[in-house]
Amino acid sequence: MAKQTKKVTSTIEDKLKALHQLQIIDTEVDKIRIVRGELPLEIQDLEDLIAGLNTRFDKFNEELEVIKDGITANKNTVSLAKDAIKKYEKQLKNIKNNREFTSLTKEVEYQNLEIQLAEKKKIQNDANKLHKTEIINACKAQITEKDDELKIKQGELEKIVKETEKEEKALLKNSSKAEKVIDERLLNAYKRIRGKVANGLAVVSVERDACGGCFSQIPPQRQLDIQMHKKVIVCEHCGRIMVDSHIFETQEA
Repeated sequence: MAKQTKKVTSTIEDKLKALHQLQIIDTEVDKIRIVRGELPLEIQDLEDLIAGLNTRFDKFNEELEVIKDGITANKNTVSLAKDAIKKYEKQLKNIKNNREFTSLTKEVEYQNLEIQLAEKKKIQNDANKLHKTEIINACKAQITEKDDELKIKQGELEKIVKETEKEEKALLKNSSKAEKVIDERLLNAYKRIRGKVANGLAVVSVERDACGGCFSQIPPQRQLDIQMHKKVIVCEHCGRIMVDSHIFETQEA
């Protein structure tokens, strides 16, 4: 004969106690993740910033190479122009007519203008090179600074994860135990409420005749129903599940 499995039936009060216990556990997990959760965001922001700085750094270096190429081109222009002038001046010594003289003289004038223009561009390129180098050095220093900051943040996160990992695992284990007492529909409602409220409190107690979540006043008859632990009652204003202080005393006993 097959052995029958005994089905565990939970009362509404048991479910409310389990919900309250689950809320306590989840709040503790939230606290751990809040401390840890800020650091990954900061780390991600730093990584994005460093990536952007590196992109700018590469772009600045490419622009610097273009400027250097320009300076080299200016030097080559001057050198070629001077060589041309020497050649034309040599030819001027052996001219045979005015036409050759005029032509060679114009070539010399043109090459001198090329030299003046190239030297003017070189001065501008030298200034651009100096300015771009200063920008690159500043960008490099900023990358180094942010890299150091990133390493510190990563170290802090690793330390927190190491310190809280064991505690979080224990809390999640207890959370699973509490969830087993709660039926799926109620558990889904609890999780849905937690996802909607800013502080993650889906289960709240009645404090001074008011909801512990939104502080709206609760009518006396509704308070009595909450104290009876016979049904799940939610706040008409914020939708949170409400329990009374007596259930805490019962739970702690």
